[in-house]
Amino acid sequence: MDGFSDLSFFSMLIKHGSLVAAAQELGVTPPAVSKRLAALEKRLGVRLLQRTTRRMSLTPEGDLYVSEGASVLRELEALEASVSGGKDIPRGLLRIGATLGFGRRHIAPALADFVERFPAVEVQLQLDDRPGNLAERELDMLVRFGEVPDSRFSARLLAHNRRCLCASPDYLVKAGVPDNPSALAHHQCLFIREGDETFGTWHLQKGSKHQTVKVRGPLSSNDGEAAMNWALQGHGILMRSTWDVAPMLRDGRLRELFGDWTLAPADIYLVFSAGVQMPAKTRTLVDHLLDVFNERRVAPDGAW
Repeated sequence: MDGFSDLSFFSMLIKHGSLVAAAQELGVTPPAVSKRLAALEKRLGVRLLQRTTRRMSLTPEGDLYVSEGASVLRELEALEASVSGGKDIPRGLLRIGATLGFGRRHIAPALADFVERFPAVEVQLQLDDRPGNLAERELDMLVRFGEVPDSRFSARLLAHNRRCLCASPDYLVKAGVPDNPSALAHHQCLFIREGDETFGTWHLQKGSKHQTVKVRGPLSSNDGEAAMNWALQGHGILMRSTWDVAPMLRDGRLRELFGDWTLAPADIYLVFSAGVQMPAKTRTLVDHLLDVFNERRVAPDGAW
């Protein structure tokens, strides 16, 4: 069992990226973490990390140990949950990733309610403009916009959603209302750098017609709220999900453009590892989030 303990320790060390951060997580001193790492390398007879005063990097042996070990730890966790009755009682640590704005506004409050109902579960929420995937971030769940991921993962629809193009009335008075998607190339456009989407390229579709427009503008951000504020201030045309801009569209602070065209898919999914045995903590949180979003059904026009 020392092997499993050491593997958990080393995986946590790599996740946090430094001896100091790992020590803070474990509640010990950095020298204690260094001593444990040295003992692990001595037991295995190989060096797992190359360390300098400024950084550390995996050796080939360390990379193999942490990558192959991740699946071993997941299998052990599932086995222990089954044997101990954990399939019936939610307990343990859950790591969930989400985008900055949506995670802050919708996922964080739902998680606070969840841990009040299930105090034996600890939840870590990681917000990022590029959530990545489950394996990269060592996550149990990921809130994802757009296409359903491949069959290696399970996915449940949290909410229907769509993207739209919008601008403030002040901007449209100043710059004019574009009469077709190609006219966007002559307007100031606001960009959000997130995910794997091609920066500065917008794809629109109406029936069998497809248009790809290369747009430009002086302002971009990895934070959707910053970009939305620029749009409200009249700095340009924004592409944004209706979950974010629906209130501004309803009260007239923003005006939708090209409502008869559709943009890239933007439905919101909860993604988690596919497996025969799902721990109670995971299953319960999936059900909780589905219940929360069932109460926030989106209108047929895509407005929240």
